[in-house]
Amino acid sequence: MARIRLLEDAELSDAARAQVQKVEASGADASVLRGLAHRQDMFDHYNQFYYPTHQGGLVEPDLKELVRLKIARLNDCFT
Repeated sequence: MARIRLLEDAELSDAARAQVQKVEASGADASVLRGLAHRQDMFDHYNQFYYPTHQGGLVEPDLKELVRLKIARLNDCFT
């Protein structure tokens, strides 16, 4: 399976670094953001879609995260 190198803070754009630091300060994992940061255009679109979707709706965000982690584990993805 292909692996994407996760960018370090010094390699992130200012906007990406701010978002990554915000996520990590909350205690969450920012690996997906560090991977997407290779393509700033995708990073921006992902943030516009994902965060409102993740926080809204009928299913609690914590349950959505558990489902995301289970799907990742089933696909040998460890982010």
